[in-house]
Amino acid sequence: MSRVMAQIAMVMNLDKCIGCHTCSVTCKQTWTNRAGTEYVWFNNVETRPGLGYPREYEDQEKWKGGWELNRRGRLHLRAGGRLRKLLTIFANPLLPSIQDYYEPWTYDYDRLFTAPEQDDIPVARPKSLLTGQDTKVAWSANWDDGLGGGPELTRADPVLRKMSEQVRLDFERAFLFFLPRICEHCLNPSCVASCPSGAMYKRSEDGIVLVDQDRCRGWRMCVTGCPYKKVYFNHRTGKAEKCTFCFPRVEVGLPTVCSETCVGRLRYLGVLLYDADRVTEAATVPDEKDLFEAHKNVLLDPNDPEVIAAARREGIPEDWLEAARRSPIHKLIFDFGVALPLHPEFRTLPMVWYIPPLSPVVDALASTGHDGEEAGNLFGAIDALRIPVEYLAELFTAGDPEPVRAVLRRLAAMRSYMRRINLGRPRKESIATAVGMTGEKIEEMHRLLAIAAYHERYVIPTAHPEQGPEMEELDTGCSLDYEGGPGMGGPFGEASGEPAPIAVETFHALRHRQESDALLTLEERRERVNLLNWDGKGLPEGLFPKRKRKDS
Repeated sequence: MSRVMAQIAMVMNLDKCIGCHTCSVTCKQTWTNRAGTEYVWFNNVETRPGLGYPREYEDQEKWKGGWELNRRGRLHLRAGGRLRKLLTIFANPLLPSIQDYYEPWTYDYDRLFTAPEQDDIPVARPKSLLTGQDTKVAWSANWDDGLGGGPELTRADPVLRKMSEQVRLDFERAFLFFLPRICEHCLNPSCVASCPSGAMYKRSEDGIVLVDQDRCRGWRMCVTGCPYKKVYFNHRTGKAEKCTFCFPRVEVGLPTVCSETCVGRLRYLGVLLYDADRVTEAATVPDEKDLFEAHKNVLLDPNDPEVIAAARREGIPEDWLEAARRSPIHKLIFDFGVALPLHPEFRTLPMVWYIPPLSPVVDALASTGHDGEEAGNLFGAIDALRIPVEYLAELFTAGDPEPVRAVLRRLAAMRSYMRRINLGRPRKESIATAVGMTGEKIEEMHRLLAIAAYHERYVIPTAHPEQGPEMEELDTGCSLDYEGGPGMGGPFGEASGEPAPIAVETFHALRHRQESDALLTLEERRERVNLLNWDGKGLPEGLFPKRKRKDS
């Protein structure tokens, strides 16, 4: 057995995403509500078909992100190696412009609140957060929401362009689905390999990819190198910033903010064990369609005695091994076989996986008068999805539709099998057998995907200080902890003043509160604003900071 390492990973069930963007808003309030990060969304929710954020980020012929194989079959950064970086270090042309993101704006809310009574409703024009001047709102991080599936956007969708000869879209019947995205915290991160100053690094204890703000020199090669475009440049500090996987929360066993606040409960977190010595071998398989299986071969069985022995030799703690055995991520990828990686053809071996959406096929069947959840109908209709299986394959399996069909068939089998139980009919084992499962396994999968409790969806072991130096205090460990940065010192970043140093014990207290059944105390209630009790008149107490009176 080679070198065994542990990785905190995530799976998102796209069948349950309603596109509410709560995850994006709470992430932004926690991490990027500061000057210089107005356009930055560590978490964003994209509408598919659509262009994504930044626009057309998946087109690596344009942006040169990720890895490719050279003539000798070795991994090579698409943007070029050390010589290319040296020649372009002061002028990197392979960067999205602010127009590819969007020019962030705000409104003069104070004018709306303080305008005197008049015949006309006061209007506050949008103003650029970059220049302070009046601006025209033309794009945003979720602009696809309003136009998702329409020809104005889908003509430029990089995924659809690959399918132009396979699929002719009927835009009046096309449906859309939502794709939440965060940093993939890859096993083979091209952003880390692209950084000339060595500021990007992957933590050995849990696999989280971070930016050392002290070492970052603002070369922005990491922005180019990331094929998912999840590294951003803070134009105020001159530093790169990215999703931190909310590691101060994860270290005490709490899920990420996006997971905690997800309305649909579609995110799962857990530990995976992997063989670090197989990473390069998996990333260099010649055929892109083999990357999905090669990626799975890097991940190890936490119940294998040889794997356990090798993990212990590498110093992985016992509670981490126990968490790996209970990991919902391992179950969804291997036991149930329904999770797929995002764009494996980028060869970064991403560690945020997805369960593709099935719901529209059920709706489509029901609209024709057929039983939308009968196994035979479902299995036969998978290839008639209004969103083609080929589109999902371009997203999750480098264009190979067979793994996607297998996943959709298992999800369809679960619906049909569980429906019979809910209607009081006898269990039909043949439904499970048809997709290579047992009835017991299908019921276990249904529990995890539909009604799993908090501790089943988030199996996160606490950090061990001996694994990483100075992990206990955030003011020495946070990759965004610098003068004026957010660290994790309060949900409103710069606007809430200088954050006080927060110890891990604070997050232990937060975890206790999250898992407690006790009601809030009177003192805790006073600190919160409940808009449900607001009558819409005036401003609710505590919603905005009190204005300071100027001395006359």
